Amino acid sequence: MPYKEREISKLYYTMGEITRMFEVNASQIRFYEKEFDILQPKKNKKGNRLFSPEDVENLRIIYSLLKDKGYTLQGAKEYIKNNKGEVKENQKVIDSLERLKQFLLEVKEQL
Repeated sequence: MPYKEREISKLYYTMGEITRMFEVNASQIRFYEKEFDILQPKKNKKGNRLFSPEDVENLRIIYSLLKDKGYTLQGAKEYIKNNKGEVKENQKVIDSLERLKQFLLEVKEQL
């Protein structure tokens, strides 16, 4: 059985990593934290926010609803509240398709 390298995932992401990941300001992430109950980053003794992978997934859902699908804040809150399980599954499918797209683009460049 050949050796397969595991994907290393972090336990927590800093605010700087999150802002680079989503290409938004820290103030926007803090605003989302206040507005959406599903986003609950931990804070260390200094008060710095530490985002778990689940928080990152929730941020992706929020960002997708607001930016890609054009929901209002209130509309996004209601949609998440009413379709919590469905929203997470849809986001997993979207993430999977985006990874596939990146892979195919890399293959195309190599041809």
